[in-house]
Formats: sequence, structure tokens, C-alpha cells
Amino acid sequence: MRAPWVVALLAVAVLVSGCRGVLKKEYEYEEELYLDLDGSASLYVNASVPALVALRGVDLDVDPRARFDRSRVRAIFTGPGVDVSSVSSSRRNGRRFVHVRIEAESLAALQRLAPFSWSTYSMTRGDEVIVLRQVVGGAAAKAVSDVGWTGAELVAFRMHLPSRIPYHNAPSKRVERGNILAWEQPLSERLKGAPLDIQAHMETQSILSSTLLLFGGTIAAAGVAFALVVWWIARKGRAIERFGDL
Repeated sequence: MRAPWVVALLAVAVLVSGCRGVLKKEYEYEEELYLDLDGSASLYVNASVPALVALRGVDLDVDPRARFDRSRVRAIFTGPGVDVSSVSSSRRNGRRFVHVRIEAESLAALQRLAPFSWSTYSMTRGDEVIVLRQVVGGAAAKAVSDVGWTGAELVAFRMHLPSRIPYHNAPSKRVERGNILAWEQPLSERLKGAPLDIQAHMETQSILSSTLLLFGGTIAAAGVAFALVVWWIARKGRAIERFGDL
């Protein structure tokens, strides 16, 4: 009688383990940065309206039933050198979330925009690596009504870097999927303005360039090898013809 229950429990354990790698962790506030080597970037902000109000002091209605003012959200995240390419919303845990994609000509342009002015960005280029640093400072700490926060909410800053990463200080000590780094903080700590010091070194040549060079080198080597084989066959054929004439 125990065998079916054991099999069922094992199946559930395997399913849960698999889901951990498939399901994305949910954050109350998330900045996901896609950086280019020239310093331009795409930034995705996924955050609850209450988190945006409390952390960044923006003027939005935290009532999840309030009309979603897309133009107001777009205006908040638009500025010199920074454009909003998409704005959408969703609901989760009784709160409205906003999802914004931002295109920035530089990290400096991002830093000048009010929603991201809590961060200080720097990119220092060396001969072999570019030293990237983002220091996230104090939050607006604007009071919001009871919005259902339990104390378990998380904030995340994620980076997708364009080249190999020889050094970083991400708490997980892991580089995800080759070029992704993540730093997390409890929302309660972010509200208090607990500083977050993000550091990473990336090589000066992009992963795409390295891949193309490797691919091109492989094709060139294959071409040379093919030419040598053809030359060897042709030479052997001539040798056989001469032997036949004898």
C-alpha cells in the first residue's frame, strides 16, 4: 500500500524541483537592465504601484481599481536621452503592477531621470575589462496605506551584460545563463534605504563578437581542411594516372 504513495510523493518532488527552474521569482519592485558596451541600455521596470509610490515617491493612485493612467506612467519615465517604448499593467496579490520598457542612450541619462536618481552608475573602461558599478541609495520612503504587504516582498536589480563576466559581487555568486546577474533585497530594507553596492567586470569584446569570430574561424579552418582534402585527392588521382600509363 505504501508504494503508490511513495511514487506519488517522488513525482511531486520532481515536479516542484522542475518548476523552480521554470517559474520566475516574483518581485514587488524589479529593475532589469540590458546593457551595451557603449553604455546605452534597455531597462525594464516591473513594480507594484504601491512600491513605486513608496520607493520613488511618484504620484500614482495605489487603489488597484483605479483607472490605469498609461500617459501618466509614460511621463514619469520619460526624459532627456530616455524614451519609453512600452507601458502595460497587470494585477497580482490585490495590487496593480506596471511594466515599463525604457530605452536610454546612456547610464548617465538614466541617472538624471527622477525614478532612477537613487542610483549612481559608473563604467570605467580598461584595456581588458570594463568595471561597472551601480550604488543604489536611499528611497523616498513615502507612506502608503495598507496595501497587503506581508513583509516577505522582495526587490531585485538584474543585469544582462553583453560580454563575459570575470568578476561580480552578486550574493548568489552565480552567473545565470552565461551573462545575467541578480541582486536582491527585502522590500523593508529598500524602504529604509539600506545601500546596495552592485559591482561587475565585463570583457571589452561582446559575447556576440566572440561567437562570430569563433564561428568564422571554424568555417575558415573547415574550408582550409576541405581544400587540402581536394588537393590531396587530385594529386593522388594524377599519381594513379601516371602509374597506369606505365
